[in-house]
Amino acid sequence: MSEKAQFEFLWEKIRERLEKLVTTISYETYFKNLEACDVVNKKIVLRAASETGAGVVMRNAEKLREAIVSAQVGLTDFIVFVEGSKQYTYEELPDALEETALQTDKRFTFDSFVVGTSNKFVYAAAKSVASAPGENFNPLYIYGGTGLGKTHLMQAIANEIAEKKPALKVHYTTSEKFLNEFVDSLSHNGEGQIARFRSRYRNVDVLLIDDIQFWAGKSGVQEEFFHTFNELFSQNKQIVITSDCPAKDLKLLEERLRTRFEGGLIADIQPPDSETKIAILKKKALEKKYVVPDEVLAFLIKNTDNNVRTLEGRLNTVIFASKLHEQPISLELAAMALQESITDHEPEEVTPDAIIRATCSHFGISRQDLLSKNKKADLARARQICAYLMRDMLSLPLVVVGQEMGGMHYSTIIYAHDKIEELMRVNDKILKDVSDIKSAVLKQ
Repeated sequence: MSEKAQFEFLWEKIRERLEKLVTTISYETYFKNLEACDVVNKKIVLRAASETGAGVVMRNAEKLREAIVSAQVGLTDFIVFVEGSKQYTYEELPDALEETALQTDKRFTFDSFVVGTSNKFVYAAAKSVASAPGENFNPLYIYGGTGLGKTHLMQAIANEIAEKKPALKVHYTTSEKFLNEFVDSLSHNGEGQIARFRSRYRNVDVLLIDDIQFWAGKSGVQEEFFHTFNELFSQNKQIVITSDCPAKDLKLLEERLRTRFEGGLIADIQPPDSETKIAILKKKALEKKYVVPDEVLAFLIKNTDNNVRTLEGRLNTVIFASKLHEQPISLELAAMALQESITDHEPEEVTPDAIIRATCSHFGISRQDLLSKNKKADLARARQICAYLMRDMLSLPLVVVGQEMGGMHYSTIIYAHDKIEELMRVNDKILKDVSDIKSAVLKQ
């Protein structure tokens, strides 16, 4: 048994005890996905996917220790850490989490963003905010459809400020993470979690929050953000927000928040035109050190939605096929890789059912298995990809995705989306799976 397998074996023994001690939601969302990677001084070392996950572990530290001891595997305690951060013992972690580094993808920069007629205004606005935070447009409210570059621009702002103005404290997060941390802080008020939560978001120079539309109808988190917004705004701290629609259309968001959003600069990202789509693909291909013929690029943008990630997925599929078959990229290879004929056709409307059918077909599983609670690794991964695609291709609310996925909890959906998005960056097979299913959905 390899060393890594030994760690996993110990962790599995511990998890069997832990599952009976913590809530089902906490176990399924956070503990089940921890990775055991070492043993140090009779302490099992666990890697968490996020600060939120590590925070949940720490707040259940006594239960975890109880599980470790009762498992009788020769261990007495644990250490948890987040990738990219230092390791923390359970005594240090709660305060240390406040000082973690900016959590952004460093590849998202202004230089890597392809500017076209559909996005040049919002690009200029984002550049202006990054050059003078809190001085030009505050708040900056960016809206547009899924996969058009909102998150890229948000993180480009954060990365540029962090690089050019290192003295400023920059915090980037998603609305769902903000909501989860807020709810979690309310559950542990006696431990000072609310004070720590507020300190994390109100003692910054730049606050960027993605996908604000997910707070619709949630009065508690809206109230909390209203006061956070006012605190930052009164000190001329920069606020940047994204949404999938204009602020005035967020009907389930309190009017006092909508008016504050409308008091700054509102900039929208329109779907890219054909020239911009081709420019995006050319840039992506060059980043991967590939030159793709123009006729192939033109083929790749045909019969697709306006989601840039869909375009990149199609390109990656063709590049993967070129490597696999050791053939230069050609129109024929591209058509074969995408399993499409080189003809014009109109795709039907994408629906949750279409995504479920395509996922089942791709993995050779039944609909019943996909939507079941079966925890087998292959079914769990297919389930995660299916949930990811519903969010990515349709921008469905979490509650709707949960209903379509057989009652999946919102926290599991959030984890699935983030996990697949992360895996697509480092795992060619996952990237190809997602791209192939997308292509199949668009062909239905």
